[in-house]
Amino acid sequence: MAQAALPITHDAHGDHPAPSAGVTNTKLGMWVFLSSDCLFFGAFITTYLLYRNRNLAGPTPRSLYNIPFTSVTSFILLMSSLTMVLALAAIQRNDMRRFKVWVMATAVFGILFIGGQVFEFTEFYREGMSLRTNVSSSIFFVATGLHGLHVSVGIVWLMSLWGMAMQGKLGQRDAEAVEVSGLYWHFVDVVWIVIFAVVYLIP
Repeated sequence: MAQAALPITHDAHGDHPAPSAGVTNTKLGMWVFLSSDCLFFGAFITTYLLYRNRNLAGPTPRSLYNIPFTSVTSFILLMSSLTMVLALAAIQRNDMRRFKVWVMATAVFGILFIGGQVFEFTEFYREGMSLRTNVSSSIFFVATGLHGLHVSVGIVWLMSLWGMAMQGKLGQRDAEAVEVSGLYWHFVDVVWIVIFAVVYLIP
């Protein structure tokens, strides 16, 4: 029984068959990294849930939370996902002027979030809660601090893309690089939604 021939696409000159569309090695590598990071953060969040009510000597994170303030910084971080989508759309249509605006806006939102986190940590320390106060505070600082580190890495990544665009070294041909950075940035945002819900909001 004859098999149906698979469709073959050709390049612009019609001389050589072009590779079929699919997930590139770069995207696959990022997905693998993000999957492992999911397990990493999942372990910390689970540990926090298990130990948050044990060894409560001294102030605990829950007694010091400023939910309205953290809600504002969380909203800022979530808005950065929108500007990241707009940045990717801009470079895909070769609108470099708007790409530079949106990728910088994403980085600025990230910086504002980190600034809010530093302020929150400073206030906690002034109230007598540090990394060594109790088990709950230790896990809180490690989990949220590691997330902040991920955001900081993302900010450096976005700023490097902006710098390359300003020098004319980034164009429509590099849209995949921006897409991969967007995957990382959206992951960071989703992780924060989970941390904020579990650590800050769940009684």
